[in-house]
Amino acid sequence: MGPLASARSEVAAGSESGSQPREAEAVCVSDEAIAAFVGRVREEGARLYRNLPWRNTRDPYAIWISEVMLQQTQVARVLTRWERFMKRFPSIDALSAAAVADVVDEWQGMGYNRRALALKRAADICSAEYGGALPTGVEALRALPGIGDATAAGITAFSADVPCVYIETNVRAVFIHEFFPEAERVTDKELRPLVERACPDEDVRGGYYALLDVGAHLKKTHANPSRKAAAYMRQSAFEGSRRQKRAWVLREVMARPGLSTAEIHRSLNAAELAAGRDRVSGEELDSILAALSKEGFFSFADGGWRA
Repeated sequence: MGPLASARSEVAAGSESGSQPREAEAVCVSDEAIAAFVGRVREEGARLYRNLPWRNTRDPYAIWISEVMLQQTQVARVLTRWERFMKRFPSIDALSAAAVADVVDEWQGMGYNRRALALKRAADICSAEYGGALPTGVEALRALPGIGDATAAGITAFSADVPCVYIETNVRAVFIHEFFPEAERVTDKELRPLVERACPDEDVRGGYYALLDVGAHLKKTHANPSRKAAAYMRQSAFEGSRRQKRAWVLREVMARPGLSTAEIHRSLNAAELAAGRDRVSGEELDSILAALSKEGFFSFADGGWRA
C-alpha cells in the first residue's frame, strides 16, 4: 500500500524538525485522516483478500482454534492443519472429551505445545460451565486459559462482528508503517487509540481482514514494520534449543508410555549425537521433565512417564 500522505503529514506536525526519530506519543491524527486511512485500507484489502477457510464461518469455536494456531505459526502451516484439527475435534465438547495425549498428538508439528494444553483446559471449562460453548464478550473470553487480548478480540470480531480492539502482528505492521514511520519503538498502548478509532461500527470482521491482508503484504514488500513494535519477539532457532528437546521428550513419552528417566536420557542423547550436537546433561533433562509434568503434559507413576 502506498504512503498515506494525509495521515503522515499530521504525524509529522507533532514533532520538531531535526530532532531524533519521532516518538510514538507525538502522533496526533484527525478524524478525517483516520477515515481516509480506513477507506484506503479497505480498498487495498479487497485487492489482497485471502480466502482462508476459517474466514468462511462464524462459529466461535472454529475461529478460536484458528486464532490460537495463527499466534506463532505461519498461515501456510495452519492451512494444512486447521481443517484436520476440526475434523478430529469438531466441537468444544469433543475437545473436552478427548485425552490430553490425543490433543497434544494432533498438535504435533505446530510448535509451542502449551497452546494445545491451554485449548484442552479451556474446552473443559466451557463444556462444564457454558454448555459446550464459548462465553461471549472479550472479558469473559480472557478469563479462559490461553486466551489473551488478541485472541479474545479476534473471536469477538470474527464471530459476532462486535467492535473491539484487535492488535496482532499484521495489524501492528499497518499502523506502524502508516503512522509511526520514523519511530524506533511503538507500544500497543500507543497503537490502541488509533486501532480503536479505526474500528468500524459495522462489518468489523471485514475491516480487520483488510488490515490483516494489507499487513501481510507490507511485511513481504517492506522491512517488516512490526519489528518496531515493543511486543515483537524474534523467535530463536529451534534446532538444538531447549524447545526442541522439550518437543522430542514429549513425542517420545507419547509414543512409548512408561519410559523411565534413564531410558529417555539414553534415547535423547542418541538423537542429539546423531544430529551432531552435544549430549544433554541429566540436570537439563530433569528440568525439562519437571517443567512438562508441572504444565500437565504427563506424570510419573510406577517407575515411568506417561502422557
